[in-house]
Amino acid sequence: MRAIYIRVGLLLLIGLAAGIGVVLFLSGGSVRDGWKFESYYRESVQGLDVGSSVKLRGVTVGQVSEIALVSAAYPDAMPDDVNDPRYRMVLVRLAVDPGKAGRLPRFDQLAASGLRARVATQGITGLAYIELDFVDPAKFPADQVPWRMRDAYLPSMPSTISRVQDAAQELAAKLQTVDFAKLSAAAQMVLDDLHTQLTAADMPAVAAELRATAAAIRALADGKPTQDMLLAATRAADQVGATVARLQPLLAALAMTMRKVDDGVGDLQHDLGPALRDARAAMANLRETSETLRRYPASVLLGAPPPAAVGR
Repeated sequence: MRAIYIRVGLLLLIGLAAGIGVVLFLSGGSVRDGWKFESYYRESVQGLDVGSSVKLRGVTVGQVSEIALVSAAYPDAMPDDVNDPRYRMVLVRLAVDPGKAGRLPRFDQLAASGLRARVATQGITGLAYIELDFVDPAKFPADQVPWRMRDAYLPSMPSTISRVQDAAQELAAKLQTVDFAKLSAAAQMVLDDLHTQLTAADMPAVAAELRATAAAIRALADGKPTQDMLLAATRAADQVGATVARLQPLLAALAMTMRKVDDGVGDLQHDLGPALRDARAAMANLRETSETLRRYPASVLLGAPPPAAVGR
């Protein structure tokens, strides 16, 4: 009997030691002197518990230190209307280890820099954690709250599951506006019309005509006139290619001749320039002589006209 008591006592001591070890192990990973943040969520945080991991790009940098309703954490800031959305907001406080998070902007610059927190699910286990990431702050603006926050504010953004649910609800709302009865009636009308036209048409005759047309096209393609035409076109294309090949040296020679003509015209213009200037001077002298003969015809025999008398 005494041996049984000793065994029970040993088992109790071992269980107590194991419990103390588990508590020490769990508390050893807690962040005591890290950065303190708080976020607010408008969605359910099911699966998130105190001690859940806080990850930045998949790296564990902290843990969840407190989860509560905003109405319980800041009761004095709540309005009288219980239907106010703030009554449904969830407060999550985080503790981040600076040694694991690395260098981050100042607390007052984190929200402006686009750092956001969201609830994420880890694999198929269903365990939730807080995921930190830098996103476009204009796409996920920060909430404006009327109370004075105890810790630094870290804005949140909807989880992936929440966004999928919102998109599904929006799609369902749009589908509810569709008149499926009218759409079904229109589709049935189209099918009936098509069935009527197919019934009225002589399908065997149409099929026979199609086969005859295909046979005629095949015979035309395989016939001798078509083959001769294709052969003639091939020969014409070869002749055109040969003609183009012969024209290339001719065009080159013509271009060289044109350059020579341009050079000759330039030389001719250079040589005719002085002769043209002399001809213009001779014409000016001849014009002056004819003008003199017109005024004084006797100047041919007597020379220059007499000087004008003084006083006349």
